[in-house]
Amino acid sequence: MFEYMGDRISNAIKNIRGMGKITEENISDAMREIRIALLEADVNYQVVKEFVNNVKEKALNAEV
Repeated sequence: MFEYMGDRISNAIKNIRGMGKITEENISDAMREIRIALLEADVNYQVVKEFVNNVKEKALNAEV
């Protein structure tokens, strides 16, 4: 299960890594994949929601 979750998260990050410019849409797509992977691994919904929101907020405000 952890291997599957790790693969899904790795794929989400690989999709962003190849972009010349990271947009809000790219971040949203990656966060969607990560959210699904965590929920499929039976992580508590509130924990997933808080994690995704924190990462998205930091990613949108970060300089590349």
